[in-house]
Amino acid sequence: IVLCPPFTLLETVKEETKNTVIKVGAQNVHWEEKGAFTGEISPLMLKELGIDYCIIGHSERRQYFNETNETVNKKLKSVMKHGIRPILCIGESLEDRKKGNTEVFVKEQVVEAFKGIDGEDVKNVVIAYEPIWAIGTGETATPEEANRVIAFIREILREIYGSNISEEIRIQYGGSVKPDNIKSLMDQDDIDGALVGGASLDPVSFAKIVAY
Repeated sequence: IVLCPPFTLLETVKEETKNTVIKVGAQNVHWEEKGAFTGEISPLMLKELGIDYCIIGHSERRQYFNETNETVNKKLKSVMKHGIRPILCIGESLEDRKKGNTEVFVKEQVVEAFKGIDGEDVKNVVIAYEPIWAIGTGETATPEEANRVIAFIREILREIYGSNISEEIRIQYGGSVKPDNIKSLMDQDDIDGALVGGASLDPVSFAKIVAY
């Protein structure tokens, strides 16, 4: 179980979850350790707080804050250098989906994100497939559709790093995950977990998802 609150609550949540199985993650990070980057949070700041995970490349960061595959790659390398596990978000827009470009778009994101990252480091990356059209919309990819794309992502990793490493990497699904669809999603062969957004704001709903 990983909780990723806003930066202002990281220290509090880290303290409240001490001596539990719950880990704490940040929602974003800058790739540089230090420098003139007013308003940014460096990996050293997260490391000082004892943060375990960091979400990287969330679709909203890409859409509203101009994150690119190149900056996502820099952030992946940066957090792993400091022992923080990245949760790498991958996903296509509704427009790409309608055009049948899901595989092309997803492959580009995966390949570009892992440039210059060797196999042993890759094992520490958690990937979250989050189709943009399913985030906060109430729309959810069918379990079979989500599993198909996640299996495709695993195949890309197999081509790059080999079968042993690709099978070890945790690949989650995110996008309107709720208590009433968690079972059908987790029953799929290639889905290893869930990145929960809106439902995590309701403690009861989130507890039901975790309990499953």
